[in-house]
Amino acid sequence: MDPVRNQERERVPVREAFHDVRDPISNGVDVRGKKVFVGLSGGVDSSVSAALLQQAGAKVTGVFIKGWYPPGMPCTWATERRDAMRVAARLSIPFLTLDASSEYKTGVIDYLLIEYRAGRTPNPDIMCNKEVKFGAFYRYATSLGADAIAMGHYRSGEKDQSYFLWAVPKAMLAETIFPVGHMEKSEVRALAKRFNLPVAEKKDSQGICFLGSVSVEEFLKSQFGILPGHARDTQGHTIGQHDGVFLSTLGQRIALRESNEAGPWFVLAKDIEKNELIVSKVRFEDRAYAIREIPFGNANWFSEPTGVIEAQYRYRGPHVRGSVVGGLFTSTEPLPEIFTPGQSIVFYHNDELVGGGIIAS
Repeated sequence: MDPVRNQERERVPVREAFHDVRDPISNGVDVRGKKVFVGLSGGVDSSVSAALLQQAGAKVTGVFIKGWYPPGMPCTWATERRDAMRVAARLSIPFLTLDASSEYKTGVIDYLLIEYRAGRTPNPDIMCNKEVKFGAFYRYATSLGADAIAMGHYRSGEKDQSYFLWAVPKAMLAETIFPVGHMEKSEVRALAKRFNLPVAEKKDSQGICFLGSVSVEEFLKSQFGILPGHARDTQGHTIGQHDGVFLSTLGQRIALRESNEAGPWFVLAKDIEKNELIVSKVRFEDRAYAIREIPFGNANWFSEPTGVIEAQYRYRGPHVRGSVVGGLFTSTEPLPEIFTPGQSIVFYHNDELVGGGIIAS
């Protein structure tokens, strides 16, 4: 018996849930009788996704994906898995655990450390989606006969997460459903209460993908340690000390030690060999406003980047109009912010995700 279907409450309309202007491949999905594996993280979004799919007639299986966790640091995966199990029990759906620790360690953690050692600033959440949340999960689900996978990602509105999906292979997105993709967070919270899910009041997770409350800075300090170095201004004067060049990123506000001059200070450049930072009280130097081009590599395209497109090169950053030729984006106007090598540049056309790449030096 389906506990959701047998409650004396109105059915939740799901037709709108499957319409997603940023994922035209999945529009109009009919899930009745389909075997759908949902990435059940223990959070609200994935839990509501599972409930909506079940109500729409899908044969839902919840899957908790276990990542790799650094020794000696706070680890919440057991708690998250317990919450995912509670949701599965509430919906009376099968529950499985996928151990993706090897894919996570190699594809996310090792990649992150290599990039920081090279002086670049990677985005671990993008690699996590590509290698684990979609890659390993998709292969696992299809090996067990799933017709599709489903995730609790948002694809529009204030919490739009399409920026983090550009690296996922097109074939995988073609078989992925985003039941809450076009909703607002408040709508999802309301649905969680209407479905009486045990995680309805749970707070959103923060930090690196799968590492819970552990911040990037905390993790990097655990790996690289503290390596004090000089911070200099744009004239070459030493104005303070920092904790290590690997721990900073371009544009970041940074607290300097042993400084006789009040901040705020922002990182403009990094010298890996000397372990030095160039800082300024202005986050973006005047020269940044004259730049119009962003080189990138490792591109993944969902459609041809022809004509005028919009580029976003920082999460929640502005969309900049321009064009792409080969591995170079050229803006129609000077860039409003500096770009950071190692970060992602993501392209849109008429609100549709076109593709993306990794910003080159």
